[in-house]
Amino acid sequence: MDWKVEFYKDVNKQILTMPPGILARFIRLLELMEKHGPNLGAPHTQSLSHGLFELRAKAKEGIGRGIFCYDNGRKVHILYAFVKKSQKTPKEILRIAKLRMKEVTSL
Repeated sequence: MDWKVEFYKDVNKQILTMPPGILARFIRLLELMEKHGPNLGAPHTQSLSHGLFELRAKAKEGIGRGIFCYDNGRKVHILYAFVKKSQKTPKEILRIAKLRMKEVTSL
């Protein structure tokens, strides 16, 4: 049984503004996630904390990131997407992702 990937509000628009190489890799990883589930393993996915995970799309233009969570209904929720500029994920992005996770998991 396949997984369903859902995007929080305008997150799909954030993804579509990524540089072409990152965008292509990101889309490929989302396709893999739909087929195999959210646990793709390193270097593609990594646990962050409190039920949040990171999808990593590396290309020559940089590294795209998607913050996501998933539920038992075989749904992956992409909560935030951005091109990472530093080693650590900014605290503000994690704060927003946590709020969004609470929203989508309470539905």
